[in-house]
Amino acid sequence: MDVLFWGVFPYICITLLVGGLIWRYRSDQYGWTSESSQLREAKILRLASPLFHFGILFVLLGHFMGLFIPDWMTEAMGVSQHQYHLLATVGGTVAGIAALMGFCGLLWRRFVNHSVRFATTGRDLVAYVFLAIPLTLGAIATAANQLFGADGGYNYRKTISVWLRSLFMLQPRVDLMANVPLSFKLHIIAGLLLLAVWPFTRLVHVLSAPVGYVTRPPIVYRSRRSATAASPEQPGWTPVRATAAGGEDAGGAPAQGA
Repeated sequence: MDVLFWGVFPYICITLLVGGLIWRYRSDQYGWTSESSQLREAKILRLASPLFHFGILFVLLGHFMGLFIPDWMTEAMGVSQHQYHLLATVGGTVAGIAALMGFCGLLWRRFVNHSVRFATTGRDLVAYVFLAIPLTLGAIATAANQLFGADGGYNYRKTISVWLRSLFMLQPRVDLMANVPLSFKLHIIAGLLLLAVWPFTRLVHVLSAPVGYVTRPPIVYRSRRSATAASPEQPGWTPVRATAAGGEDAGGAPAQGA
């Protein structure tokens, strides 16, 4: 089971992530979007969206620092393990609370507002479910092991971090995951599943950047006012003018019926 979960399963999820992104880009570029529902409801979105996005951004930054930067490197910079643990725990807790609050606000908006709820698709539900599980398990793992666990918390940089880096070396050290707390194991599995379904949901918009906005040509708007228009106005019909006696208009031409 250790080989399956920590030596095979990660590569399956990474393959689905990379292959799914290539497939989605080649077959559904017009669907590569966040599918914004801001026009349907903006009041709750204005608060919940920044909370979630900034919170999850700092959570991911903390994950990157803890998982990909070895402990000897931070110690060489003068940061002890205790100082790192304190910084990671406090910062990660604040960022996690912000992300959870924003996510709950987005869920509330999604299912309470009628317009937004009717626009919700099956892919949206999949994205919300696979986001909710790792967020919840991550909060549980942090609370159980880092906040209210043993003094100093669990040093995942000696086990989980080394195991994750070994995956990219194509030499997975599955033995390091044997004694990892169950809450962290479940959080990792949920995170890998999120990566596997990522290309097939609206989450692909995370990998897009509005680079083209900088160099695209400006949009030219034409005025409807005849005084500022570049060309004379050409109406799509002949206007009906008031007629004088005898069935002719004021200019002497026969009047056209309406």
